[in-house]
Amino acid sequence: MINQYPLWKNLLILLVILTGALYALPNIYDQDPSMEISGSRRANVTEATAAKVTVALQDAGISFKSIEQGAGKMLVRFASNEDQLRANDLLVTTLGDGYTQALTLAADVPAWLRSLGAEPMYLGLDLRGGIHVLIDVDMDAAAKQAVERYTGDIRTLLRENRLRYITLTQGNNRVSVKFRDATIRDKANDVIYEAFPRLVIKATEEGGAFFIHGNISPREQTEIKRFALQQNITTLRNRVNALGVAEPVIQQQGDRRIVVQLPGAQDPAKIKEMLGATATLEYRLADTKGNINDALNGRVPPGSKLYRERDGTPVLLKKRVIVTGNQITNASSGLDSRSGTPMVSVSLDSQGARRMRNMTTENVNKPMAVVFIETRSITKIVDGERIKRKVKVEEVISIANIKEPFGARFQTTGLDSSEEAHDLALLLRAGALAAPIEIVEERTIGPSLGQDNIDQGFMSVVMGLALVMVFMVVYYRLFGLVANLALAINIVMIVAVLAMLQATLTLPGIAGIVLTVGMAVDANVLIFERIREELAIGNTPQASIFAGYEKAFSTIIDANITTLIAAVVLFSFGTGPIKGFAITLFIGIVTSMFTAIWGTRAVINLIYGQKRVKKLAI
Repeated sequence: MINQYPLWKNLLILLVILTGALYALPNIYDQDPSMEISGSRRANVTEATAAKVTVALQDAGISFKSIEQGAGKMLVRFASNEDQLRANDLLVTTLGDGYTQALTLAADVPAWLRSLGAEPMYLGLDLRGGIHVLIDVDMDAAAKQAVERYTGDIRTLLRENRLRYITLTQGNNRVSVKFRDATIRDKANDVIYEAFPRLVIKATEEGGAFFIHGNISPREQTEIKRFALQQNITTLRNRVNALGVAEPVIQQQGDRRIVVQLPGAQDPAKIKEMLGATATLEYRLADTKGNINDALNGRVPPGSKLYRERDGTPVLLKKRVIVTGNQITNASSGLDSRSGTPMVSVSLDSQGARRMRNMTTENVNKPMAVVFIETRSITKIVDGERIKRKVKVEEVISIANIKEPFGARFQTTGLDSSEEAHDLALLLRAGALAAPIEIVEERTIGPSLGQDNIDQGFMSVVMGLALVMVFMVVYYRLFGLVANLALAINIVMIVAVLAMLQATLTLPGIAGIVLTVGMAVDANVLIFERIREELAIGNTPQASIFAGYEKAFSTIIDANITTLIAAVVLFSFGTGPIKGFAITLFIGIVTSMFTAIWGTRAVINLIYGQKRVKKLAI
C-alpha cells in the first residue's frame, strides 16, 4: 500500500516525540526562591555547614523547604521571597566571611528528571526575572591608583637619569619630589615635563628646599574616572561571558555604578564571587640580605617589604615590582608536568616580557616570589545594620630560584587547588579591574516589563494557537484535527529544544513562537489543498493523499529554507531581543517541518492506510 510507513519509521517518530515531551516536562514546575551557598579555600561546605544553617534558620523562625548539598555548594529552598531575604541577612553573620551567598531561583524539578539531564529552559528577566546586581565603583581609589602609578614611574625615571632626590611623596592628586639642589631640580623638571605632559608641573622653593609638584588636572581626573568605569564594565562583561551566562545585561548607571542583570544564571554564587573578585598577581625579587627577625621587630630594610607565605612563614621581598596582573595578556590553568600540582600558564605583553627578561637575566640563581593579591569584603552586623569593609590580603604563593632567563611565557605554581588555578586564570584573562568595586545591592527581580505584559505574551500564544486550531478543524475537519495535534506537539518540541540547549526565552522569543504557530500549519494547508486538488481531478483517496504530501514537499522546503535564512541573518547581526526572536523562529521552523510533514503523515497513514476508502474527511 502506498500510504504506509514501515514500523521502524513510526517508532522513530514516536521516540522523537516522547523524548521531546520528556525534556519539555521540567518547564511545568515552579521555581523556588533559593539561596546558593559556596565555600572557598578557607571554608568548605560540608554536612556540618548544612547542620549549622538548619539550626540558625529554625532558631530564627525562618521556614525553608529543603537544603540540598553537592559539588562543594549548598542550595537552600524557601517558600517565599520574604523568607529568602530574611535568611540572607541572618546567614551573613552565621556563616562568616569564608562563604559566598547568592540569591537565585531554583526550579523544583524531581530528582529523576534531573538525573536524565532534563532541566527547564532559561527565562529572561522580562519573563521570570533573575539576579540583579548593582555595583559601585570606587572612583576615589581610581584616582589614588593613578597617583601611585605616576609616583612609581617618576621614581623609575629619576633613577634612570641619575637625578638624586631627598624624598618622593604622594598626596591628594599630587606627586611631590624634594631636592637639595636647584640645578638638579631644574633638570628633573625638564625630564618629568617631557615624560608626563599631562601632569601640571610646578617648581617651587620652600624652606630652603627645592620641590617639583606634579598635579593631576581636573580634566584628567574626570578622564581617569570615566576610563575606570568603562574598563570595569568591559572586565565584568569578560568575566560573565567566560562563565557562560546567557544574554547578560551589563550597563552603566549614573557616573559611578554598574547594573548587572543575569537571566538564567547557572551558578549564581560563583558569578557573584567572580564579579567582586579583584585577585591578581605580582612578581617580585626576594630580599636575601635582609634579616627576617629585624623585619618582624619593625626594622624592615629600606627598599624591602615584609610578606607572609600561606602557611604564615615570614619572607622579605623587594618593593620594586617586576610585572603585575595588568601586564598579563593571557592565562590558562592546568597541571604542572613535573610536579603534578595546579599551575597557571601566563603570557605577558611586550613591556612586561621585556622587564621580566631583563630582570631574570640579571638575577639568575636568585629567588623570585609570586604574590597573590586579593581584596575581600567582610560584612558585620553592627547595631542591626550591615557594615561592609574591605581587607586587602597579600600572600606569597611561590618562591623559586630563577634557573634561566625567561620573558613572555612562563608558569606560576603554588596554588592550593585546580579550582583556584581555574578561577585565577579566568580573572587574569578577563583583565584586572581598573578600580575596586563593591556589590551594594543584590536581589532576585520579577519581570522587568510587568506581569501584565508577561500574561499578554503567553495569552498571545494561547489565543493564536486556539484560533488556528478552530480554523483548521472547521475548514479541514479530520485532517484539521491531525494538523492541530501536530501543532500542539510542535510547541512541546520547541520548548524541549530550548531546554536542551539551555537557551534563554524572552518576550521577543515568544513572538517568534507565535509566528511559528502560523507558519507551522502553513505546511499542512499546502498539503491539504493539494490533496483536495487531486480529489477534484478524480484521483482515488489513497492516491490523493500520496500526491498531496509528495508534490507539496518541494514547495514547503523552499518556503521554510528562506525563513531559516532570515532567522540566521537576524541571529548573526542582531543583539539581545533580536537574537531571542531569531532563535525561537529557527527552532520553530525546524520542528514544524518534522511535525507538519512526517508527523501528520504518520497519523494519516494510521487512519487511512491499508483501508479502502471512498471519501476523505477534508
